[in-house]
Amino acid sequence: MELFEVETKQKLRREEAAKQLHAIADSLERNNELRFKRGGKQFSVEVPNEVELKVELEVGSESELEIEISW
Repeated sequence: MELFEVETKQKLRREEAAKQLHAIADSLERNNELRFKRGGKQFSVEVPNEVELKVELEVGSESELEIEISW
């Protein structure tokens, strides 16, 4: 399968970032797929019942929380 990648970076208020994370979590919980809208197009990706979750926290002059879900 050919690699397809969509990446975005936005500056948001903390509450808006949490809202987007909630939407992704709700989609994972309720459906067998994730849906994204980018550039006027909608994408759907099927997600199996078992996934691998990686959470990484880096604290320094710039802190970062990285959440990765793979299957």
